[in-house]
Amino acid sequence: MSSFYSDQIHFSRQQKTVLQGISLRLQAGEVISLLGANGAGKSTFLSALAGELKTQGNIYLNDVSLSAMTSAQQARSRSMLPQQSGLSFDLGVNDVIAMGAYPFPELSPDTTHHLSQLALHKAEVSQLAGRRYLELSGGEQQRVHYARALLQLLCGFEVNPHPRYLLLDEPTASLDPLHQHALLHSACQLARHYQLGILMVLHEVNLASQYSDRIALLANGTVFACDTPQQVLTSANLYEVYGIHAHILPHPEHSTKPLVVFSSTLNTTDD
Repeated sequence: MSSFYSDQIHFSRQQKTVLQGISLRLQAGEVISLLGANGAGKSTFLSALAGELKTQGNIYLNDVSLSAMTSAQQARSRSMLPQQSGLSFDLGVNDVIAMGAYPFPELSPDTTHHLSQLALHKAEVSQLAGRRYLELSGGEQQRVHYARALLQLLCGFEVNPHPRYLLLDEPTASLDPLHQHALLHSACQLARHYQLGILMVLHEVNLASQYSDRIALLANGTVFACDTPQQVLTSANLYEVYGIHAHILPHPEHSTKPLVVFSSTLNTTDD
């Protein structure tokens, strides 16, 4: 079965080990969340999967080594939404979203336009189509870039039905609760409808619980645990990763998903 697979990934920065032996397989149609404390290596791992870092170990994208693929070839099979876009050009929203079609020059303008409108709709940003990008709030800009990432994937599926992958680095960080749920619900629907595997870095544990098939807990640069939310989100595991006690409760709306309540009592010692 096709997958996005990392095998014993190691990476160091300024003589400090950031990733040490991470192996993880993302299947097409699956949603995995990466959770971990600050500095655990979550964003670095996503950057490695996106081909932005030179690491030790092997990464395979649909059974092809990432090191054997050009950036253009990678862009035809995976899309990434970074924490911050760094885009400072005064472009229209439609122009920003249209960047998602660049890896697929063989598509006709009519097809690209149709898929752009579909991406706008699925990202729930159709009302922003006539705006200028720099006039938008941070949350609106993030949703526009999500639409751009979706267009890249939709163009790929238009070309052929091969499995593809979406990497999301803290996609909900600048969004209010309504749009956090809207974005993650949209991503999960796409994963189910297409052969789309999604790997996303989140800080909100309960969002990960609700929207993930599996959760990978990162600690000290490696995968501490990876399984279903029920199996991974335990008091012992969360204390090991975050250093804070947590109560695990039944979710009032999703019987198979745990609800995590972190303790307000911290084990701190005054110097």
